[in-house]
Amino acid sequence: MNGKLKGSILIFLGASCYGMLGIYVKKAYLEGYNTAEVTLSQFGIGFITLFIVNVFRNIKRPQVAETKLPFTSKLKLMVAGTSLGLTSIFYYLAVIHIPVSFAIVLLMQTVWMGIILEMLITKKIPDLNKIVAAIMVIIGSVIATNLLGQSVDLNWKGVLWGMMAALCYTATMYSTKNIKPQYSPYQRSLYMILGGLVIICIVYHSSLNSDFNYHIFYSWGLLISLFGTVLPPLLFTAGMPLTGIGLGAILSSVEIPVAVLAASLLLKENVSPLQWFGVILILIAVGVMNLKNKSGPDHLSKLECN
Repeated sequence: MNGKLKGSILIFLGASCYGMLGIYVKKAYLEGYNTAEVTLSQFGIGFITLFIVNVFRNIKRPQVAETKLPFTSKLKLMVAGTSLGLTSIFYYLAVIHIPVSFAIVLLMQTVWMGIILEMLITKKIPDLNKIVAAIMVIIGSVIATNLLGQSVDLNWKGVLWGMMAALCYTATMYSTKNIKPQYSPYQRSLYMILGGLVIICIVYHSSLNSDFNYHIFYSWGLLISLFGTVLPPLLFTAGMPLTGIGLGAILSSVEIPVAVLAASLLLKENVSPLQWFGVILILIAVGVMNLKNKSGPDHLSKLECN
């Protein structure tokens, strides 16, 4: 399979998981769980799950046992993983001050942030198709989230937290592509999730000493962790090195169409024809990027992910 096509599929699946994540988080909130409980259970269960997966992979396939990570590499991955935890923290803080739909639009600013970051790193002007696709994604995001159809309170705190979440999300994409790509996604994801868990524990440590509801760990925390910290990092760390940051950022925008579709089917939320137009616009942009890159030369070295 073409390297970029394979990477695109992996990132598409990872972003789809994030799209589903909002459904389970909302249900958890409706049952009375708070942000500290959701984030701590999400990263705690995620770390334990990935740790068990890594142990069993080495036991089951000793002939292809993973190359042992040096301490410095583990530390770099943990530091890089703090962006995962900070993305969740900042996004949830943004939702407190501004509507969820506007927070999602702010988070999707990672599209142009990713392209700019790739331009700064490679010192090359982005292709015209990337620029056009990024614009289409941003316009489609505004339409799909029905931002134009509601009165938005531009609370400066919410805008600040939302933009910080987008910056951290962009940093996560950079990390999944560039930090120790020679190691398997399973190893890299484990230490990145550990880094996210550490930063969340630092931020919410006081909640552990109060009325923390540990029931979240065997209820909604399981699904939230699977779709928020287990599958997406594995898929992103495997796919991002094959696509690059710019294309990866655009592909990650399918989170919005998936979220809208899931809300319509599972939460029975009313989605207007105009919103569906925004969803289709995003999907067209993603499709155009895939077709363009599939037909062009693949300059990226392919990684074999066991």
